[in-house]
Amino acid sequence: MAPLGDGLDTAEEAIAGHLVKRPISTVVIIIAMQTEALPLVDKFQLVEDSDSPFPKGVPWVRYYGTYKELNINLIWPGKDLGLGVDSVGTISVSLVTYASICALQPDLIINAGTCGGFKAKGAGISDVFVASEVAFHDRRIPIPVFDMYGVGLRPTFPTPNLLKEINLKAGKLSTGDSLDMSPQDEASIIANDATVKDMEGAAVAYVADLLKVPAIFVKAVTDIVDGEKPTAEEFLQNLATVTSTLGQSIAQIIDFISGKCLPEL
Repeated sequence: MAPLGDGLDTAEEAIAGHLVKRPISTVVIIIAMQTEALPLVDKFQLVEDSDSPFPKGVPWVRYYGTYKELNINLIWPGKDLGLGVDSVGTISVSLVTYASICALQPDLIINAGTCGGFKAKGAGISDVFVASEVAFHDRRIPIPVFDMYGVGLRPTFPTPNLLKEINLKAGKLSTGDSLDMSPQDEASIIANDATVKDMEGAAVAYVADLLKVPAIFVKAVTDIVDGEKPTAEEFLQNLATVTSTLGQSIAQIIDFISGKCLPEL
């Protein structure tokens, strides 16, 4: 990967200067929930790191292993120390993404997880999307230029061959820190032209872009945001099944990228 702080402006420049012919060696998979992480831990026979590279006292968990000469690091932000629930949302994932890049120096980040989908944009339960762009929908700063900073629109690392080979869907991803959708959030999501919404993706993209590490975003639909069922109810109803589907798709992606260079994705 490109050295941190080398002044490159885009992930594409980093690839052109440093990564063109080198096979992908180290991958970091960022997953917000333990339920989403465990199928991959089992699939790739990953083990929990008993000597964590992260600061003492944080709940962040690293599972690691080797698959087809690919070093896999699955990072889960762990349980909130006070409440014991998964540490979801943009704050925890930003911290853990930064720490993971610094400690593990990955060639590629994969942010995997579940999401809400919009049937008006063609999303259905258990559909798996690779995000083409990511943006925030709850950082409203109605001042010129600050408004664009708040949205934080970023293209993701292009993966045309992966999409073709595995037959996944492509769509824009919008990120916010709430599971439900307020009218203000809805307007921003529509402005973002998003097909799916989550609570982590754009934050991972921000850190990855800051430190010049290519990142892709793989999201499986648990609930239809513009459907008839309450979001929380539908999310919980479909979580186990959709998590299994997500795990299968990530396993296919890991198989695909093994031995490849970044421009081949």
